[in-house]
Amino acid sequence: LWSVPDAVTLREKTASAECVAVIGGGFVGLETAENLIKLGKKVTLVDAADQIMAPLDPEMAAILQRHLEKKGIQVLLSQGVQSFERNRDKISIHLNDSSIEADAVVLSIGTRPNSSLAKDAGLNVSEKGFVVVDEKMRTSDPDIFAAGDITQITDPIFGNATTVPLAGPAAKQGRLIADVITGIDRHYKGALNASIVKLFDIAAASAGASEKVLRQRNLIRDKDYKTVIIRQNQHVGFYPNAKPLYIKLIFASDGSKIFGAQVVGFDSVDKTIDILATALKFGASVEDLAELDLAYAPPFSSAKAVVNMTGFVADNVIQGLVKFSELDISDARILDVREDAERLAYSLPDSVNIPLKTLRNRLDELNKTDKIVVFCAVGVRAYNAARILMQNGFKDVSIYPGGVQLYRILHPDTDTTSTPDNTSMTNATKPDNTKPVHPENSANASSVEIDCCGMQCPGPLLKVYETVNTLKDGDILKVNASDPGFSRDIEAWCRRTGNTLVDNSEDNGKYSVTIKKGVAEINDHPISGTHNDGKTIVVFSGDFDKVMAAFVIANGAAAMGRKVTMFFTFWGLTALRRSEYVDVKKSFIEKMFGAMLPRGVNKLSLSKMNMAGMGTLLMKKIMNDKNVNSLEDLVKKAISNGVHITACSMSMDVMGIHKEELIDGVEVVGVGTYLGQAEESNVNLFI
Repeated sequence: LWSVPDAVTLREKTASAECVAVIGGGFVGLETAENLIKLGKKVTLVDAADQIMAPLDPEMAAILQRHLEKKGIQVLLSQGVQSFERNRDKISIHLNDSSIEADAVVLSIGTRPNSSLAKDAGLNVSEKGFVVVDEKMRTSDPDIFAAGDITQITDPIFGNATTVPLAGPAAKQGRLIADVITGIDRHYKGALNASIVKLFDIAAASAGASEKVLRQRNLIRDKDYKTVIIRQNQHVGFYPNAKPLYIKLIFASDGSKIFGAQVVGFDSVDKTIDILATALKFGASVEDLAELDLAYAPPFSSAKAVVNMTGFVADNVIQGLVKFSELDISDARILDVREDAERLAYSLPDSVNIPLKTLRNRLDELNKTDKIVVFCAVGVRAYNAARILMQNGFKDVSIYPGGVQLYRILHPDTDTTSTPDNTSMTNATKPDNTKPVHPENSANASSVEIDCCGMQCPGPLLKVYETVNTLKDGDILKVNASDPGFSRDIEAWCRRTGNTLVDNSEDNGKYSVTIKKGVAEINDHPISGTHNDGKTIVVFSGDFDKVMAAFVIANGAAAMGRKVTMFFTFWGLTALRRSEYVDVKKSFIEKMFGAMLPRGVNKLSLSKMNMAGMGTLLMKKIMNDKNVNSLEDLVKKAISNGVHITACSMSMDVMGIHKEELIDGVEVVGVGTYLGQAEESNVNLFI
């Protein structure tokens, strides 16, 4: 593929092909595979290397690979092609340890310099055939210049000879040669190999050296260089269509020099890599990245821009405030500090689960001499948890780069929501609930569509749960959402509730899901509570934020089809009081208690930064602006979703609260009822 006519020819030659194999996972191979998918072909991408996109490090390439698989490209790695064999209308492609068939094959296995003219002229060329030039782009004959992909130039980072077959450097080299020929003194300073590729709606970019290159040069991690990986939205989350960026920075251990950077994401990848490439070009330090003054407005960035944030995190590593773990953590104790609601959709294997907010009180559950790797969703809470552990005498603490989000990408075998297949979920990963429970009812099936765009977690799941409960087996539910986590969570939800996920697609930040209702036999997670899969929550606090957390978790568990019991005791009872006054005969002490206690969820205050009620009002406004359900709505949803809300009779007596004062749907029980429910549960929370 040298030109546009070449691309047209390729399209014509593959017009009648149904299945196409693309050999080579570089820029041209990936872009070819993308366009073949858009033409409706089934595409298998084969590469002899253990990753696609060689300029990236493996973990960053994996992010790109998973997205391509989701778009329908089957990727086969570490599979060199041994031979081709035509078998009637098919081509058999024999790989290292298997064979595949295709109607057509496209070879995209790299480039070689077309330097025969230079060789014939007697110019110096490298062993691989690249034309050797000096800093003025002169060849070994001072009257002959060379530019572009065929030249061997200087790597500005390490000073060694390298090649950069990219259009940008070639154009600048041509301009420099013109200057030199006309007598202007110019010197070429090399190229950083800054490159970017767009595939479907995702982009991947790099500049400078990768960690692979540093290791090939025998540089040692932590001694000679360090790395950080962060995941942050390209602009503030409260502005619509915020999309994640993964950034990897490789820098000298003292922070004085940046070796390279890589960015993968859905928006602003070009802007981010260009800033980092500029910093590389001018020899910026890690501290310089943190101090860069960059334009901010909500549609474009964050007050702490992603490049600044990368500098902040790298500086924390240099200062010894935190350490990033290796990607291989098989020898470590895994600490997951996410909330229970987050683990309903995905749980880390063999992990210790201690939510961040309870960590200080549960340090005795961990061994201070263990090697501990801390996880949260993307890394922020993990950093805070690591600081708590380090300040309390834990010796070997690190955080996993990119958090659970990156771990799931790198370990698809642990993520039962992964669906790498040409057309749909593979038999190995999809739930065994793909057949309608009552196929005879399919003719009478109806279709319902709901819009969950703008809803925050767990809002979309709750809306799906409520709607599915109104449908009959075989009915179709179509859901539109904007929450990035919904796309994965809905797959786990369908699997655990026995409904069938028909389609799960994403287009430019919009997620479209189609579900067929069918309460079929569920192999691994029965819906009923007869197998100790219920959830019980003791609500002791009467603080607005803590009560809200309790109802978020309860609604999330109910949406997963779990039996949930909430046991309100002491100050937590105030959340169940009616907002209006109820004329109940009380003693003097009971009246005193009643006057001092909040009446219902709308009167609760924050546990922190209440500021005489201003903090609570601000929190409610932010929730409303971000389409987060109010606490009052969450209570109503919990009751309608079947959450068993109970009030402790002993606590009611002590605090002078009568049953008539409680909202509808609350059952007054003793502690024995709660304990009985707790014995049938596998999650028991105290809030």
